[in-house]
Amino acid sequence: MTKTVKSFALALTAAIATTPVIAADLTYNEPAPSYEEPAATSSGFTGAYAGIHAGMSSEKINPFSGDKEFMGGIQGGYNTEMGGAIVGGELEYSHLGDTRVGVPGGELVERHRLAAKAKAGAAMGETLIYGTAGMAMTSLRDGKNAEGPDGWKPGYLLGVGVEQNLNANLSAKVEYNYVRTNDVRSFNGVSTSNTDISDHVIKGGVNYKF
Repeated sequence: MTKTVKSFALALTAAIATTPVIAADLTYNEPAPSYEEPAATSSGFTGAYAGIHAGMSSEKINPFSGDKEFMGGIQGGYNTEMGGAIVGGELEYSHLGDTRVGVPGGELVERHRLAAKAKAGAAMGETLIYGTAGMAMTSLRDGKNAEGPDGWKPGYLLGVGVEQNLNANLSAKVEYNYVRTNDVRSFNGVSTSNTDISDHVIKGGVNYKF
């Protein structure tokens, strides 16, 4: 075998040996990127919270009526998201500032209130619009020309509110509550009566989310 033939044979052998490598390089494809569903984002109103509130309480719905009383208190609760709606529960204590309520022949005063409320609403960006309803226990005392039960009476609460996120932890709210207490016994010095009494509360508050 001549030197030229040997050289040609060696070159041919090298070409054949490298052909699979070149073919592999030509046919290799990058694997398709796997699809990852984006994580669900929270509305910013879920989780546990606690806060304070203050406002006005009155037997009349007009917040500018002359018989309104300053009130204030604390609240705490928990919200979760279900099907795009925000639902939760809240416990609240309020000092009503001796809100006067009328009974036959006189007045009684409301001093303290405990409330357990359910909440449901819809978040629109950083704003939550919600409704609330629940049970309320109100302490009543003797008032003008009338003696009352001097104790706690059960009732119900209905309300609406708007809450606005200020940052990741703080939010501010405005809420209206209507509270009805049925069958309140009173004595006006002449006769005894059972009366359904009610009041209206307009309050603002701040919540801190944990």
